[in-house]
Amino acid sequence: QCQLSGLWRNEQDSLMEISALRGNGDFEGKYLTRVTLSGGCAHISPLKGIQQQPGEGGWPTFAFTVRWDKFSNATTAFAGQCFVDSGGKETLTTMWLLREAVGSLKEDWRATR
Repeated sequence: QCQLSGLWRNEQDSLMEISALRGNGDFEGKYLTRVTLSGGCAHISPLKGIQQQPGEGGWPTFAFTVRWDKFSNATTAFAGQCFVDSGGKETLTTMWLLREAVGSLKEDWRATR
């Protein structure tokens, strides 16, 4: 069984810590990104999410948001799934969507990555 709680590192060397996983699937944590929109140093940002409880023998899916409020006017939503390989290594696979604030509806086309 894959456990979301704990410390995770991605290929960009950013860190995510999921510290509170509740029985209903809600979780909270912190995200320390090494990649910033402002080009500055790493910052810790809060994250909140939910894990879908898997069926028997399945791997859990999850989604969470990160609010980059300390250095950027943007929010990122992640969705993914947790897997365990035959050696017991846990891996999270995710897709993300970042929304940056823009000044007008006319600029909306460039706000999402």
